[in-house]
Amino acid sequence: MIKTTVLAALCSMALLAGCYSFKGISIPEGAQTFRAGVFEDQTRGTTPPPPTIFNNFTEELKDKIRNETRLDLINSDADIEFTGAITRFDVSYEAPSTNQNAIGGTSGAFNRLTIAVEVSYNYRQDVKKNWKQTFSFYDDFRSDQNLVDVQDELINNIFEQILEQIFQKAFGDW
Repeated sequence: MIKTTVLAALCSMALLAGCYSFKGISIPEGAQTFRAGVFEDQTRGTTPPPPTIFNNFTEELKDKIRNETRLDLINSDADIEFTGAITRFDVSYEAPSTNQNAIGGTSGAFNRLTIAVEVSYNYRQDVKKNWKQTFSFYDDFRSDQNLVDVQDELINNIFEQILEQIFQKAFGDW
C-alpha cells in the first residue's frame, strides 16, 4: 500500500514537472562582450540621492551581468551596451490602508523611498533588439525613522529588484 502511494506520488510529480519549462537566460548568439556606462543623475525630487548611488548602481549592474552570463566586461565597443540614468529618488509619506492595519498590525503612517532607473539596451549587431525602458521599485520604512539611518538597506533592497527587472528584460527568455 505504501509502495503504491509513493509510486503514485512520484509519477504525479514527474508529470507535473514536465508541465513547466525554464529556459533561463537568452543572450544573442553573436554577443560576447558588454559594457555598462556610469548611470547619470537625472533626479528631480526634493530628496537628494547619496552621491555614490550612481556609481554603485553601475557596479552592481556590471556584477550581476558578469556573474550570471557568459559575457565579458569591456570598456568600449562592446556587443551589448547598457546606459542610462537614475531618474527618481523620492521619499513620500504614505498613509496605511485599512488592509495594512489589519494584516500588518501597523497603526501609523510610513514613508516610502522610490527609485526609478531609465535604461537603454543597445545591441550593436541588431538594432531591432534595442530598447529603452524605465524600471522602478520602492521600499517602505517607519515614519519615525530618519532616511539617512536606513537608506543603505533600502537602496540595496530596491536595487536588487530593479537589477532583476533589467536582467530579465535584457536576457530573460521565459
